This record gives sequence, structure tokens and C-alpha cells, in this order.
Amino acid sequence: MTIGSFSMNTLHVVYFSSPSENTHRFVEKLHASATRIPFDGTQHVRVNHDYVLICPTYSGGGKSAQGTLDTRGAVPKQVIQFLNDEHNRALCRAVIGSGNTNFGDSFAISGAIIAQKLGIPMAYQFELSGTREDVARVQKLIDGEVELPACAVPSATHSHENER
Repeated sequence: MTIGSFSMNTLHVVYFSSPSENTHRFVEKLHASATRIPFDGTQHVRVNHDYVLICPTYSGGGKSAQGTLDTRGAVPKQVIQFLNDEHNRALCRAVIGSGNTNFGDSFAISGAIIAQKLGIPMAYQFELSGTREDVARVQKLIDGEVELPACAVPSATHSHENER
């Protein structure tokens, strides 16, 4: 699979999971090498190969005083810290967002925010710990079996049709 000028063949997975372990349970279902960004934020993680980032959405939701979508805190601070390392940021090839559809327009918004900031595709989004279909689709992505547009960055106010 080609995204921009690089090939996505069996990408490594880097992910963050909160104590709920939803994202961790999802990643465990994948047949992929994976690195977890620690929850406590005390350890510095550095990757040395291309990867896809799987990130849950925190906070956010509702409208700000200006009437726009409130995205404050949507990207976990541990993920921000990981991506603040220019070396790690340069190796990120796509992002997959997760979240809870109960939060409406804020569903999986962390993925859209990261994709927009890094100029990379938001490859997929799933709810909570995902369905079998979600796992199968992401597996095809990391195995390089599906193609994506050069940079499919959704707007920060996208909507999601629940696939359950």
C-alpha cells in the first residue's frame, strides 16, 4: 500500500491505552509488533521504524464559549509527549483514532487532531475496543493489503456512522 511516497507493508503499531484498557484489548487482537506508550508518562519511548499510531480520545466534547467543538484534552498528554520527540513524529505514517460514539462529534477526534497536526492520513476509527470487523480492517491496513488516499485527514468536526 502506498500513502504519499512510502509503502505501508506490515507496519509496526504504537499505541496508548488508558486504565480502561480498551485500546490495549484492540491491539492484542492484531497480529502485529506493537509498542505501548506508558500510562504513567515517566518512561521515554523511542521508535526506530515506520509505524501507525492508535490513539484513544480523552475529554473534549461539547461546545466551547465560541460555539466550536471543544477539543481540549482530547489527545492524551502521554501521546503528545511521545510525538513531541521529532524522531518519533517523523516515523508516524498514519493514525487510527478510537473513542465512544456517545460523545457525538467528538468521537475519535484525537485521530483527526493528530492527522491534521502531522499531515498524515487518519486511516481508521473504531469505538471502545472495536468489533471483529474493525480488527480485520486494521489488520489489512498494517499488513499493506488496502490502499489509502495520499492524506485522508478528516475535519475536526467529522461525524461517524456507528458500525455496530
